[in-house]
Amino acid sequence: MISLTSVALVGVLALLSPLLVRLVRLPVPDVVVQIVLGVLVGPGVLGLARVDEPVRVLSVVGLSFLLFLAGLEIDIARLRGRVARIAASAFVVSFALALAVGTLLGVVGIVGSPVLIAVILSATAAGVVLPVLQDSGDAAAPLGGLVIAGAAIAEVVPVVLLSLLFAGDGGSLGSRVALLAAFAALSCAVAVVVLRLAHLGWLTRALAALQDTTAEIRVRGAVALLVGFAALAAGFGLEAILGSFLAGAAISVLDPDRAHTHPQFRPKVQAVGFGALIPFFFVSTGMSLDVESFTQPATLVRIPVFLAAILLVRGLPALLYRRLLNGRREIARAALLQATTLTIPVVGGAIGVDLRLITPDNEVALVAAAVVSVIAFPILATTLARRRSESGPRDGRAAV
Repeated sequence: MISLTSVALVGVLALLSPLLVRLVRLPVPDVVVQIVLGVLVGPGVLGLARVDEPVRVLSVVGLSFLLFLAGLEIDIARLRGRVARIAASAFVVSFALALAVGTLLGVVGIVGSPVLIAVILSATAAGVVLPVLQDSGDAAAPLGGLVIAGAAIAEVVPVVLLSLLFAGDGGSLGSRVALLAAFAALSCAVAVVVLRLAHLGWLTRALAALQDTTAEIRVRGAVALLVGFAALAAGFGLEAILGSFLAGAAISVLDPDRAHTHPQFRPKVQAVGFGALIPFFFVSTGMSLDVESFTQPATLVRIPVFLAAILLVRGLPALLYRRLLNGRREIARAALLQATTLTIPVVGGAIGVDLRLITPDNEVALVAAAVVSVIAFPILATTLARRRSESGPRDGRAAV
């Protein structure tokens, strides 16, 4: 008989984590608390729960939902024009730096796969950065436009590269590129057909009649598209996360007027993801970390090394934004926000361990550095924003 003890405990921790953030006023995102609670109840500390088969399945589904919602956040309008070109140029510089840093870390023997580390270091957690910009009122400002466009690129490209370079099928790079192209073409065709069907008069009326009933037909359609794309990606020998991400991006691109189509669609999908499934991914990530590695001096030393590498790789290219931003403080804020990362280090670290390209102690150090970035960098960026508002325009140029 399948035991649901660990599943139940993860559900309780998912309930407690936002309450702890709110009641204790912790200056950290909810997902960080979920990972920490997972570490505490996992085999490495209290031993109250483990990543058994039910938890593992729910964790995979939660990760798929997380990438789906990340794709759903893609705003194609922000990926056009001068801002997009500058953000893309900054990412090219960022990835070049990541390759250099990864190679250096490989030469000194800290990592075994410089390319995988480069992919991980080049990512930004757009889902963490966007709320910070919205809360500070900068989402519509030049700073927000550059950072959001850069974060979108720094989330799309690493997902594609993880699937392209580190899928577990062992095929050649050329075959994977061909498979990726075929998968993308087929996925686009499926998405176009599905969304065209959804706009047929008789089907539109049926969707409208069922969307706010217990059928929740639009949410079920989104889940079917997510699972279908993930299964399709796996069938092509690619990472399932690419299919999940592409499913969300397809809806975002092909149906941009979501508020008009159905204003409650996104909140409902987010409720399913963040309210039920995504916490299983983050809590189980904490449960699966090799806690004993934290007692090793080599692991503790590598945490600030990886953190500095993240800040260098994602922060330094923010200098390319100087012509559009209001002085050095805004450049520093852009650098800090772009260096905020979590999902890709967690996912990439797990993939690296499975493929034996990353040692468990390096995975722990990477995830710990990412957790520190999520805690520290947004706080520092917010502090700089407050100082800017207090000091006024004396320390910078007028915004363009």
